[in-house]
Amino acid sequence: MPWRVMVTQGGDVLRFTWIEQTQSWLLYLTLDTDNCERFALCGANGICSINSSPMCGCLNGFVPKVQSEWELMDWSSGCVRRTPLNCSGDGFQKVSAVKLPQTKTSWFNRSMNLEECKNTCLNNCSCTAYSNLDIRDGGNGCLLWFNDLLDVRILVENEPDIYIRMAASELDNGYGVKIETKAKEKKRIILRVVLSTGILFLGLALVFYVWKRHQMKNRKMTGVSGISSNNKHKNKDLEVLLFTIDTLASATNNFSLNNMLGGGGVGHVYKGTLKDGLEIAVKRLSKSSRQGLDEFKNEVRHIVNLQHRNLVKLLGCCIEGEEKMLIYEFLPNKSLDFFIFDDTRSVLLDWPKRYNIINGIARGLLYLHQDSRLRVIHRDLKASNILLDYNMHPKISDFGMARGVEGNETESKTRKVVGTYGYISPEYAFHGLYSLKSDVFSFGVLVLETVSGNRNRGFYHSDHQLNLLGHAWTLFNEGRPSELIAESTIETCNLSEVLRVIQLGLLCVQESPEDRPSISYVVLMLGNEDKLPQPKQPGYFTARDVIEASNLPSHSKRYSTNQCSISLVEAR
Repeated sequence: MPWRVMVTQGGDVLRFTWIEQTQSWLLYLTLDTDNCERFALCGANGICSINSSPMCGCLNGFVPKVQSEWELMDWSSGCVRRTPLNCSGDGFQKVSAVKLPQTKTSWFNRSMNLEECKNTCLNNCSCTAYSNLDIRDGGNGCLLWFNDLLDVRILVENEPDIYIRMAASELDNGYGVKIETKAKEKKRIILRVVLSTGILFLGLALVFYVWKRHQMKNRKMTGVSGISSNNKHKNKDLEVLLFTIDTLASATNNFSLNNMLGGGGVGHVYKGTLKDGLEIAVKRLSKSSRQGLDEFKNEVRHIVNLQHRNLVKLLGCCIEGEEKMLIYEFLPNKSLDFFIFDDTRSVLLDWPKRYNIINGIARGLLYLHQDSRLRVIHRDLKASNILLDYNMHPKISDFGMARGVEGNETESKTRKVVGTYGYISPEYAFHGLYSLKSDVFSFGVLVLETVSGNRNRGFYHSDHQLNLLGHAWTLFNEGRPSELIAESTIETCNLSEVLRVIQLGLLCVQESPEDRPSISYVVLMLGNEDKLPQPKQPGYFTARDVIEASNLPSHSKRYSTNQCSISLVEAR
């Protein structure tokens, strides 16, 4: 099969495969790269840190130019000064251990020292920063920048200092280099002595107060004395706040049915309110659940180290005797399946909300697959595991089946296949092979379910025996993809946008994992209007159980909303 490799201007290495059927090149693989190596990733006056999430921030004294774009992790608009320069009273802020900005709009002089360089910059109102031209032997020469600073990133060592011009009000005690009179400097020294003394006493009082509060909180919430000595050694490696069962019983009205939010074979979820008024969601695992202590700890370890706006936030856990519980932030709007599969509640999710939910899930997966410190395969992505906050923003939950991958590892094999029928990828169900592309398959199922308002498993159509994936692919090939759109969203949908999302969903559920796009490419496709490749036949195209269809009553509605089941199957 012909293929070609291309290096983009941003430094990405892309491998394309020639698709004979479409007579076009299809992106097959994107090699892992240091994203901070992408030129001007964070825009003007931004700074990139590969160890931070998100990677981009603004230089000190600068703020995002378009805040709404930064919240969506689009940093191209860059940053602007919080306080404009006035030329006459400006100073400089020293920034260390960074890669110097691009020098396209710079000026240099080999003979100047650093002090002369600083004065030259001060005398030119257009000068925005200065540095040594050569850092060897203590540094020499002068390098000046004008206008915006581009392509700055944090490094560890062997990089010169740069002095960035700031308004006087933006300079701090640690880095500012101000032009002041001797009288002002004396006043500052006296003020510093007085403030330092006051801050010292205030700091000691604050430390004592925090220590006392911490002791009270431990007694009140974590209840170490209430955890048996047999369990103490089990919790040392969880690095998360521990709750006692008494605290959680009190918060949930003794796990009252009135407080139950939902549940299944794994356990039940209850709404609770702590004594300080904080609302929580308590996931109480069933004593008959297949999830043992190791899998429980696995979920805690994975989610406690994951911090993203589209991932549910873990507040703590409880392990006492046979009781195992997880305590999450409370999300009032339950889960995605609560809305999209119900005729009445589905009208509350118009197309713009559904599109934002799809986009949010994709960005959450991108964080798991690429941007988190430990790359994670979720392995149980489904509608009931997508929780919704007050503003209907999605948060991926339930990491009990998640697995971490290291380095360049992209695939692994297991003899025990776990997950939910209707969402499991073919290679995982039949051969025990799971990878990042397994999550992409589940995401594609979620996309088609969100668009259509129908479950993949249990889907019924009077004209054929196909499941939802096969039905969507048939409509797409026949030029009738709009028939897949849920009736409740027709009036609010952007037709070209929803048809593009349907095609994207079909690309994600292709039978071969090599044909499916990476989640980073999915996010890219959601963010632009470039032409999409043609999808191939999806996995489980004819996998719908015929017996299940024959058992449907004659008065069944056109599309069934049978509940999904959580299953455990053995790979062949």
